Amino acid sequence: MTQTPVAATHTGLIGLGTMGAALALNIAEKGFPIAVWNRTGSVTQDFHANAGDLAARITPADTLEALVQAIAPPRAIILMVPAGQAVDDQLAALAPLLGPDDLVIDAGNANFRDTNRRDGADLPFRFMGIGVSGGEEGARHGPSIMAGGSDAAWGQMKDLLQAIAARAEDGSPCAGHMGPSGAGHFVKAVHNGIEYADMQMISEVYGVMRDGLAMQATEIAPVFARWNEGTLQSYLIEISAAVAAAADPSGEGQMLDMIVDAAGQKGTGRWTAIEAQHLAAPVPVIEAAVMARNVSARRDERAAGEARFGKAAGAVDLSLEDLEAAMIAGKILCYAQGFAMMTAAAKEFDWALDMPAIARVWRAGCIIRSSMLNDMAQALAEDPARNLTLAPFFAGLLEDSMPALRRVVAGAALQGLPLPALSAGLSWFDLMRQARGTANMIQGQRDFFGAHGFERLDGKDLPHGPWGNAA
Repeated sequence: MTQTPVAATHTGLIGLGTMGAALALNIAEKGFPIAVWNRTGSVTQDFHANAGDLAARITPADTLEALVQAIAPPRAIILMVPAGQAVDDQLAALAPLLGPDDLVIDAGNANFRDTNRRDGADLPFRFMGIGVSGGEEGARHGPSIMAGGSDAAWGQMKDLLQAIAARAEDGSPCAGHMGPSGAGHFVKAVHNGIEYADMQMISEVYGVMRDGLAMQATEIAPVFARWNEGTLQSYLIEISAAVAAAADPSGEGQMLDMIVDAAGQKGTGRWTAIEAQHLAAPVPVIEAAVMARNVSARRDERAAGEARFGKAAGAVDLSLEDLEAAMIAGKILCYAQGFAMMTAAAKEFDWALDMPAIARVWRAGCIIRSSMLNDMAQALAEDPARNLTLAPFFAGLLEDSMPALRRVVAGAALQGLPLPALSAGLSWFDLMRQARGTANMIQGQRDFFGAHGFERLDGKDLPHGPWGNAA
């Protein structure tokens, strides 16, 4: 099956699953010849046979060795294989075939710590990791790309990656160099954590409309569609309207009402929550979203809980305007936590993460793209170290929307409607606006039972309380 390339290519791709196939077609469509290989040979054959006019720019290979031979050095080989051991196995297979000027790019959903490890390993070729967001549609027509690796690796891939990336409204490519080693995969993980949280908050507001306002899916769909024309304009709000509006093709009613209420996950949101704990960077909205997905899988236990304690009382006295404003507040709080986490990571790992550039990379192509990101990029450019909630534009939005968030959280709680992510956002906000908190009690307790000491407000050198070691 191996053929001589119709044009010299420096690029190869391994793994022709849904994302890999879409990305390969995108690369070819943007004018870059590419060689491809899949472990199952028939997949490679079928992909090339169905590539249409783009087949002329695609060289299929029937072996890994043939793939390498089809690429002119210095080679760049993109891995689109499952995260984890499959990546290590592929790197080991490529080791005897590549030279020190060649580059291997892991474009899967890798844990950034694995990317750091691989980048620091004694590989006989160069290595970089890139986060790619946008799903199959994005991979095919323009994803958001977050690259990590050396300056030399970015320099080799910059033209290709920016060519295949999504374009923001101002025409700039949504692809950027985040920093060394695992920086790109770290930023992608935070993106996915925000994605988890945004989806959870939307589902919570949907739940209030469904269970608290007795609205049907056909009534909910136009609400989301209307919100998508305002401050909440985003891909996730847009598709939520489409999901609610879709009829069940196998019968009467709406598709949404027939979907099992157990959410899947691939682990990236969980990684974000875990790393946030390591960094002491609070991301409670993301943590609540991960928790809610885990609870959603416990269908039998939830059914037993309802049987024992009864269903939520239901009806709430809330307006759709309140729900929209609560979503605006929740979204700002969630993004603020994500950017604060990346600021902490930059300090911890000595990465020069460019926060405005990250916001700009997320403006198109990725799952969390939204109109708010333009304003976030501007706010972060004014002061990258400032918490996003304190930027004048977003502080103003929060002042306007927080009363509604309080009404929504309180009203839902009184009726037993769960809003874990929105509630977590509200609690975090209240903690962050309390100059004199309550951790002095915790410090007193710690000193009482463990003589851990504390600092005094008056600065006196009396680090222990009068209780001694009573415990």
